[in-house]
Amino acid sequence: MAYLDNIAVFVRVLELGSLSAAGRDMRISPAVASNRIKELEKHLGVRLLNRTTRQLTATEHGRAFYGGAKKVLEAVEEAEAAVAALSGQPRGTIRVTAPLGLGKRLIASGIPEFRERYPQIEVRLRLSDHEVDIMREGIDVAFKLGLLENSSLRMRGIMDCERVLAASPKYLEKRGEPQRPEQLVEDGHDCLMLRFPGVREYFWTLQTESGPQKFEVRGPFDTDDGDVITGWALAGHGIINKPRFEIEPFIRDGRLKVILPENPPVPVKLAAVYPHKKLQDPKVRLLVDFMAERCQRMIGEILRGR
Repeated sequence: MAYLDNIAVFVRVLELGSLSAAGRDMRISPAVASNRIKELEKHLGVRLLNRTTRQLTATEHGRAFYGGAKKVLEAVEEAEAAVAALSGQPRGTIRVTAPLGLGKRLIASGIPEFRERYPQIEVRLRLSDHEVDIMREGIDVAFKLGLLENSSLRMRGIMDCERVLAASPKYLEKRGEPQRPEQLVEDGHDCLMLRFPGVREYFWTLQTESGPQKFEVRGPFDTDDGDVITGWALAGHGIINKPRFEIEPFIRDGRLKVILPENPPVPVKLAAVYPHKKLQDPKVRLLVDFMAERCQRMIGEILRGR
């Protein structure tokens, strides 16, 4: 088993790019991760990694070993999943990711209840508004708001989520309330944008009489954290484009006002995304089923004001 653990550490080090990142992911110290790599190298009689003060890369032997090592771990995982399906006792670790707003409001709070139902399953949650490379980082399932762009992944749609444009009364008093979508651009409104490396285009797509239309809006500042954008809007700094469930309490208490209600942004799909092979893993199916029902119920309650 120690040899298999050493292989698992080596694979995660290459996938995440560092001993410290792999250690955090596997809940071991960088020193332990380093020792396991050394044990693996001693067993194989070759160096697998080139280590410098700035980076860690695979040697030629390491690159050759990685492909087979990955297949071994996947085969063991599939075998364990088959046993769990027969025994009715799912166990193991699920790596989950979600954007900050969705993750904080709906996913994170449900994990303790899921763990109570299935005490032999461990869940490791990563929240980020950055696009996560699911395959490279070994993610089992990602809950996301948006379209599936990677054809090597599978998507299970959970529900369509209404989006709205909203701003604070303070901002609208100062800048005026747009009555047509074109005014967002023509009047130079401050549109607060979620941006991060890898995003190719910056625009809002609104529903109009002639169908969905893109508007290249601008703003004085942007961020890669969706909650920061909401905070800026509450402080009167601009207009946001958000899933309604994320800001419904602020709309209800008057701190934010929906604008252009006749021309809302196109809805966004809430979905679970996972590698194709994970579809056969009972613990992943259990988590997706649990979170799908929970998200549908909680979003409904939020929108009804409960």
